[in-house]
Amino acid sequence: MWGYDHGWMMNGSGMGFGFVFWLIILVVIIAGALWFVRSRPLADSQKSLEQRSPALEVLEERYARGEIDRGEYLQKKRDITD
Repeated sequence: MWGYDHGWMMNGSGMGFGFVFWLIILVVIIAGALWFVRSRPLADSQKSLEQRSPALEVLEERYARGEIDRGEYLQKKRDITD
């Protein structure tokens, strides 16, 4: 009697359901990992925009207006960011 009641798990239908179940679990894990990886660079770029130095903005404006040359711009930029 017990063998008959639980025998359905040993045939193809029980194994097929198990395969589909683990396949769904695997897809959910992969989707979660992709979401995490894709969302992380966005957070990092938003932080860098929020923490942008006012001195760097002034330096970029001076360079854009032609008040300083490229060499001076790069040197001052290294000084500010380091």
